[in-house]
Amino acid sequence: MIAWAPGKIVISGAYSVLEGAPALVGAVDRYVVADASRRSAIVSEEVLAAYRSGAIDIIPWFDAGGLRTRLPDGTTRKVGLGSSAAILVASIASVFSSRISDENELRKAVMSTALAAHHEAQPLGSGIDVAASVHGGVVRCVKRDDGLDVTLATLPDGLVYEVFACPVAASTGQLLEKIQTFKQAEPSVYRTHMDIAIEGACDAAATNDADAFIKAVSKQIEALANLGKAAGAQIVIRSVAELHTQAAGEGAVFGPSGAGGGDVALWIGKARPSEAFLSRAAFHRLEPLGVIVGARGVYVS
Repeated sequence: MIAWAPGKIVISGAYSVLEGAPALVGAVDRYVVADASRRSAIVSEEVLAAYRSGAIDIIPWFDAGGLRTRLPDGTTRKVGLGSSAAILVASIASVFSSRISDENELRKAVMSTALAAHHEAQPLGSGIDVAASVHGGVVRCVKRDDGLDVTLATLPDGLVYEVFACPVAASTGQLLEKIQTFKQAEPSVYRTHMDIAIEGACDAAATNDADAFIKAVSKQIEALANLGKAAGAQIVIRSVAELHTQAAGEGAVFGPSGAGGGDVALWIGKARPSEAFLSRAAFHRLEPLGVIVGARGVYVS
């Protein structure tokens, strides 16, 4: 069987989810496809972890082209839509689908297996990208000592989401390591910035008011920008910081999704970005991806 798993966009709760704050994550309508009837010549660290654990007995062929963008020279690169998690989820689902036909049961089995493999390969990660890829839609995730609590979430009505690919690729692992190192070296400074981000994440997860939601997400972005500056980790790159200020003038918020450092950025507003905003984004080589947030979770065909 062939399995399809969506990428993701972190809407709220980046970094603060690691401190127990709620994160809101949406699946996007770009998919990884995996086929257990074929063998892959390439293996990701997460899929290899699932294989070594005995959870899967083959390494399926996959195509992650849907989560990449084409560069002017004709090459492609990943754009920060959670390709590693989607590859993992699609691969496990393609293997499990031979014995689990019910979609809900399949997702339940894939979720537990994928989280374990993800933790083995990325011990600093939260696993929220796995949750979005498995369940689809928008999920609310809270990290616990013994795992991840995941529930379906509803975002405030009347909001527009636009995802942009940044010209700069980022390493989530390296950014997380820098922040963890700073946390250990300067715990009080870390706490000052993180407490503000946590407050914003909690406010965003609790409100159904569009204006309050935008304000809460903006609060997080500014706190994480300050945390990144203190830690020497460029969570909010310069072009995104400039566009964040411009978006505020349009009653919207614009900032990094997930760990930041480049990859993708997200516009949240009550209207689409203005032509002036889009022009400035194009100047900085930020490309609108045209994805839909809230796509279907992993499925087989």
